[in-house]
Amino acid sequence: MTTLGTLEELPIEYREALTDRNLVPLWPAMRSVLPYNVPTRDTSVINWDYQSIRPLLMQAGELTPIEKAERRVLILANPGHGLENIQATPSIYLGMQLILPGETAPNHRHTPSAVRVIVEGEGAFTTVDGEPCKMERGDLILTPAGKWHEHTHEGDGPIVWLDVLDLPLMYRLNGSWAIEGELQNTDKTRDKSYSDYSASGVVPNIEFQRVTDSSPQLRYPWSKTRSCLTEMAVDHAEGLLSISYVNPESGRSIFPSIGFGAIMLRPGETQLLPKRTTPVIFHVIEGAGSLAVEGHSSTDGSPINFVDKDTLSAPGYTQIMLKNNSTTEPLFLMTADESPLHEYLGIF
Repeated sequence: MTTLGTLEELPIEYREALTDRNLVPLWPAMRSVLPYNVPTRDTSVINWDYQSIRPLLMQAGELTPIEKAERRVLILANPGHGLENIQATPSIYLGMQLILPGETAPNHRHTPSAVRVIVEGEGAFTTVDGEPCKMERGDLILTPAGKWHEHTHEGDGPIVWLDVLDLPLMYRLNGSWAIEGELQNTDKTRDKSYSDYSASGVVPNIEFQRVTDSSPQLRYPWSKTRSCLTEMAVDHAEGLLSISYVNPESGRSIFPSIGFGAIMLRPGETQLLPKRTTPVIFHVIEGAGSLAVEGHSSTDGSPINFVDKDTLSAPGYTQIMLKNNSTTEPLFLMTADESPLHEYLGIF
């Protein structure tokens, strides 16, 4: 490996002349921006355990009314990226959002694309461009870039969901903004997951016209995803059981910036995941297990344990091992990663 010159080796007068002209020499910083073999991996392995988050989220509900919050959220910030940068991975933002009974998070739209993964509660729905999406545990609900959306809670008890946005990407592209609007009026009673997109592999052919909307299906019910994985397990006694969430009209990722999927581990099973370039987020829908990441572990050197409703992160370019700690019940996790973006850039 070539030994490059350092900034300190350059005369101070030369460095000052460069600075005065907004110039920076590349060679002293070459290895930091173009390291050999593998890139810098800032995403830390971390478990945002829901048991410790929930009391603080409920306290936020007491301290800040929805009128003063617009969106009452605690951000899941990854320390590897700096807490002030509100990143879970280089381009993914995570937040736990709380709505209390009778509250409505007002109607707005923004350039970042967002997905909501329902963590607890019932009786709420998200209205997206006039389409009401019921919110139930484990459901994946899309609020794509530019679409109006509001959240209304008509049930009892709190409802909490995990926000997943490409906000860091949009922000650093100087393309992040939002505008507010009046609450939506709609005569629709349910979303298209009940009708047009009620069966995977089957899409509507109304008047022989394909839907060109980049996100035609807004709600992906967990009940259907779970059923798919458990039926796969009947026919596949070995191997990783996983699915991807896609646009039913095109088969492509539901967003161009973030890929979403789900994994099932059979009782007592351990799976080594394929090594990939992208960091990954895991949200535990059902069960308990452990996460072991090559070169990373808990403070005592053991794998990181997790339970239902926890959210975890792991860097790319590493070997990731998941274990189901139960010998009687399956483990279900939802995943989010940057694979569509990596594929578009040709680095996946």
